Amino acid sequence: MIALLSGVPVLTGDRWVVIDVHGVGYQVQVTQPALQQLADRRETVKLHTHMAVREDAITLYGFLHQSELEMFRILIGVTGIGPQIAMNLLSQIGIGEFAIAILNEDEKTLTRISGIGTKSAKRLILELRDKMKKIGDTLPLGETGSGSMVIHDAVSALVSLGFAENASRDAVNEAARAPGTPTVQGLIKAALVLLKER
Repeated sequence: MIALLSGVPVLTGDRWVVIDVHGVGYQVQVTQPALQQLADRRETVKLHTHMAVREDAITLYGFLHQSELEMFRILIGVTGIGPQIAMNLLSQIGIGEFAIAILNEDEKTLTRISGIGTKSAKRLILELRDKMKKIGDTLPLGETGSGSMVIHDAVSALVSLGFAENASRDAVNEAARAPGTPTVQGLIKAALVLLKER
């Protein structure tokens, strides 16, 4: 079982990256946000990996954060959700936003993800509600409740400006910890300052 790769990205394609680990190239399936972050990097990176073995293929799925790998494994444990749909989900929605959609039984948000229809959305809600409650308890301040749409809108605005989704979400969550009720404009301004410092 290959659980972690540490190497240099040398080649990228449609949702995959080749990581050179001491002269051996591993092709790893990654999410769209991860691909954007890895495309131009030529220094050593770490990818947490899940190895899927089938009769006709051995596939590595890689994630920049352990939490994404854990969510991927939770998703592929749901009936009818395979690795590709799980990767689509993690490419198109953040973990916090997904947890909120499950807890609020928000089928509309879930069915916007490619590969997820009404039946799959209902199944995800049914099978993951309890697990998402635990994840919801650990989300940063502002990711749950009425602040979730403000967070979502601020992250969307930063992504549209060209920032990576994960970096945008981290910066917005950090900005949301400041005292007071956050506004979309306030979060964007504060997050931009944080992003420029990184």
